[in-house]
Amino acid sequence: MTFLRSPISADEVAAVRRPVDRASLLPPRVFHDPDVFAYEQAAWFARDWVCVGREEDVAEPGAYVLATVAGESLVLVRGRDLVLRAFYNVCRHRGSLIVTEPQGHLVRFQCPYHAWTYELDGTLKRAGHTEGLFRFQPAESGLHQASLETWQGFVFVSLEPTGSLAEQLADLPGHTERFDIGRLRRARRIEYEVAANWKVIAENYSECYHCPGVHPQLNRLTPYDRGRNLESEGPWAGGWMELSGEAATMSTDGERHGRPPLPGLSAEDQRRIHYFVLWPNLLLSLHPDYVMTHRVEPLEPGRSRVVCEWLFHPDTMARADFDPSDAVDFWDLTNRQDWHVCELQQRGTRSRAYVPGRYALMEDMVHAFDLMVADRYAGDGVATRFAPRHDKWRHRVATERAGPAPAEGRLTEGVHSGKRTSIRPSTTRRG
Repeated sequence: MTFLRSPISADEVAAVRRPVDRASLLPPRVFHDPDVFAYEQAAWFARDWVCVGREEDVAEPGAYVLATVAGESLVLVRGRDLVLRAFYNVCRHRGSLIVTEPQGHLVRFQCPYHAWTYELDGTLKRAGHTEGLFRFQPAESGLHQASLETWQGFVFVSLEPTGSLAEQLADLPGHTERFDIGRLRRARRIEYEVAANWKVIAENYSECYHCPGVHPQLNRLTPYDRGRNLESEGPWAGGWMELSGEAATMSTDGERHGRPPLPGLSAEDQRRIHYFVLWPNLLLSLHPDYVMTHRVEPLEPGRSRVVCEWLFHPDTMARADFDPSDAVDFWDLTNRQDWHVCELQQRGTRSRAYVPGRYALMEDMVHAFDLMVADRYAGDGVATRFAPRHDKWRHRVATERAGPAPAEGRLTEGVHSGKRTSIRPSTTRRG
């Protein structure tokens, strides 16, 4: 494995790695510098497990989709043996791209240049006029394969894996298993191109400090200061927010319009929206009646593609009156509100006048995500422990909203769960 030197030193992110009440935000060049972007692609997106789509898109033999990971074009294809594989979309002859349509169905692969042909399992089937080549071995000239694993219907790939997907997920599956996301199916998909760095988008998702002003419709359904966070043992962060009043879900009017709750959810779950940021690019929003996902694809330092999908239970989708538009329209509006402020941040952080600001009391989860980033830049083997701020103001708010004060020795913090701010007893997080 190639050693890659980080363009961001440990000293440059030392202020981020302090306890949140003493910390400052990421240095602005991490959102703009092409060298930083190239490093992230090679050191993180090539080596970690990156979500590239859903299994339902490649369910049948011969079905394929294209994906781009760390600048590499990959083709995900279901073989005749029903095994899902990921191949570099590069012919072994002269290096031409083989597949150009973003998705479809194939009997086999054929390079458009010199017609070298490959089976769906990547083996070379035909290479014209190579029969007399000295020591040419067709069996050794199949398509190069990338590592692929799945979880809950999501497809992940890694070009240079340093561990398994299960290791990266850590304890997250235990917090989401009851939603049975693998059974759900997509009802709608919208792609956005956002003029902002991928980390800006993840930071935005990780707080609701901005929600009263930017998302008044959302804030009416889930007030920004009601919820709690979950403890994490891996590179993810998340928690839940409470629905207010008579709201039944996140939709244009707060109603589910006849959609039943997802099977297996408790009465408590049916009053909550759960949010998770899974390193590096998957954002999960779990509702009582559906799941929404954001998959963030870095394109350039200041440009990202965000693929948003709405997943419902297949029995609900089979109903004659099924219509997901209330949920889709609500979040499409919310997404566009978010992209606007993300783009403002991207533009503003280019200013020579900008120096990293301080984390507000309601941005603990931004800090948690930034610690994942900062630790990886530093590359010193230290996993910073998430040390939340505590003071009398927080203790008073926690007492008013959460009942009795925490036990002796425990701290009280204002933290954020996915998209909302909450108050809960403190925990620690590792980046």
